[in-house]
Amino acid sequence: MQQQFPIDLLKRCIFLAGPTAAGKTETTVSLVSRIPNIEIVSLDSMCIYRGMDIGTAKPSREMQLQIPHHLLDIIEPHEEFSVAEYVEVARKACEEIVGRDGVPLFSGGTGLYLRAVLRGVFEGPPANWEIRNRLQAQADDAASRDDHFFLMRQLEKVDSDAALKLHPNDQRRIIRAIEVFELTGSTLSSQQKQHPLPEEQRPPHVYWLSPDRDWLHDRINQRVLAMFKGGLVDEVRELMTSDPSIGRTASQGLGYKEVIDGLAGDCDQKLTTAKEAEIVEVIQTRTRQFAKRQHTWYRNLDECVEVAVSQGDAPAEVGDRISDMLLGTAESKTGNGSSG
Repeated sequence: MQQQFPIDLLKRCIFLAGPTAAGKTETTVSLVSRIPNIEIVSLDSMCIYRGMDIGTAKPSREMQLQIPHHLLDIIEPHEEFSVAEYVEVARKACEEIVGRDGVPLFSGGTGLYLRAVLRGVFEGPPANWEIRNRLQAQADDAASRDDHFFLMRQLEKVDSDAALKLHPNDQRRIIRAIEVFELTGSTLSSQQKQHPLPEEQRPPHVYWLSPDRDWLHDRINQRVLAMFKGGLVDEVRELMTSDPSIGRTASQGLGYKEVIDGLAGDCDQKLTTAKEAEIVEVIQTRTRQFAKRQHTWYRNLDECVEVAVSQGDAPAEVGDRISDMLLGTAESKTGNGSSG
């Protein structure tokens, strides 16, 4: 494993992570108003795709014009993109930002990306397409029988740690974890246990928003409803009819998979009100479950400093607390005075 980010570059970056719908975008805007020359580096594995805007809650075009953003819309929905590739393009973006005296602010919710930037990337053995095709065929067969958790059950048998960290929709990474075990006899999670850098070498400003659960669940439910009102189904139809059409990895994105399944792969199918309500409920449930896993992920990353967020906290207040920590004036490491 080779550390992809030079330590001096890491130390010039700010990181703001957290579960989906925790208020990262609003807090980011608040920070930009307080700290000059910030440029945003997306830390989201779905926002890299062009044309996937509504279901990813991608920053608006207006916001992107107001604040420089990087690593949004960098590949087509039919293309694949590895964690190692993300680290490389993120490094280049940060070097460019720093080169013009800017401050890179990573913002997003993809824990795999965050850890890879902080600790480096495990390359692993090369792809074995015989194994991958076999597992995919088994998963497709199970899905035809309305069993969408076949791959996750197989992963749980060989690498329970990896199973805890991956979303059931993320078939590409689940297959990769099983593949690595079959090829090496050891788990991917054990091989990915890159230790954090020594404290004196770590970036000093890695924060994660830790929201009140009930408040977060309500925000998730409202966000999903807003996505449907904003045209998520039409966005999915357009992705399905594009040439080339949406690829396997992008189509497994939370929200996209459920709509595609609801359309039964037929973009011309009309959704009844009842069917749409059913899809909404499924996405809300799975997003809440995903947010719980994200919470566990960040809590277990030693580099991360917890910033508690509750219902009464306005983004400006959260931004003030983080700004104080960035400027070295906070009295403690966390937003609520307790260790993160």
